Amino acid sequence: MSSGIRMSPTERWQRIAAAPDDEIDLAEAALVIAAGEYRDLDIDAYLRRLDEMAVMLRRRLRPDISNSESIIALNRYLFGELGFAGNTEEYYDPRNSFLNEVLDRKLGIPITLSVVYIEVGRRIGLPLHGVAFPAHFLVKCALREGVMLLDPYAKGASLGLDDLRQRLETLRNGIELDPAMVRNMLAAASKREILVRMLRNLKGIYLRQGGLGKALAAVDRIIALVPQAADEYRDRGRNYLDLECFRAALADFQFYLLLKPEAEDAGEVQHKVVELQQLAARLN
Repeated sequence: MSSGIRMSPTERWQRIAAAPDDEIDLAEAALVIAAGEYRDLDIDAYLRRLDEMAVMLRRRLRPDISNSESIIALNRYLFGELGFAGNTEEYYDPRNSFLNEVLDRKLGIPITLSVVYIEVGRRIGLPLHGVAFPAHFLVKCALREGVMLLDPYAKGASLGLDDLRQRLETLRNGIELDPAMVRNMLAAASKREILVRMLRNLKGIYLRQGGLGKALAAVDRIIALVPQAADEYRDRGRNYLDLECFRAALADFQFYLLLKPEAEDAGEVQHKVVELQQLAARLN
C-alpha cells in the first residue's frame, strides 16, 4: 500500500522499481502508471476504493467459505453487481490501460481487469496470481482439487486446458500444440512481468497514435523495472531517432548491441550506430 509520503509519480515509480517483487503493491504501481497521464490523480483514493470494494464483499462471505465459493462470489460481485466488463468495442482506447479509468468506467482489457480481480480477490483472502498467457492475460487460483484458470475479460469464466490450446492454435494458424506446451505457459507472472506487460500495451497504443513522447515515457518505466530488457533499449533508440534526439538514440542502440550482440537485427542496428556516430561527429 501507499507509504503515506507525498511523492511525485516519478519518485513513486523509482521506489516501486527498486523494491523486491514481493514488496511491490500491484494496484499502487498500476495507478502510478496512470498518474503519468492524469497529473492530479489521487492514487491513495483509488487504493481506498479497492479496499472498500473488498470490505463490502467480505461482509457477505462465511468465515469458512472455500476458495471456489469465494471465486463465485467475486465473479457475481464484480461482473454481475458492479458491472465490470471487457471493452470489446474500443479495445485500443488508452483508458482501458489505466486502472483509475477501469475502476471509474467499469471497462477494461484483459490485463487491467485481471489487476482489479487479483487486487479485490487478494483483499478477501484468495491466492490469485496473474498468468501472462499469449495475447490474453489470465488469472489462476489454487484450489484443493487443483488450479482454476480464470478469464476476467469474460466475466471470470473458468477455462480448461482444451480451451487454452484452442486459443493458442487459433493464434498460430491452426498448428496443433502439445498440452504440455500449454501447461508450460501457465506459470504465475511476477508483479514486474504484469507491470511490464501493461506498459508494453500502452507503448503500442501510443505508437499507433503517434504519441512518441508518451511511448518514450512508457519505455523509460519498463527499463526502470527491468534494466536488462535489451529490446526496450532498441525500441527507445528508435523512438529517440524519430524525435531527432540523435545522441540518446546512439547510446541506446549501442547498449542494445552490448546486451544482445547475437540479435537477429544486430547488423541493422550496427548500421544505425555507424550513421549516428558520423552524424554526432558532424554536430560536434
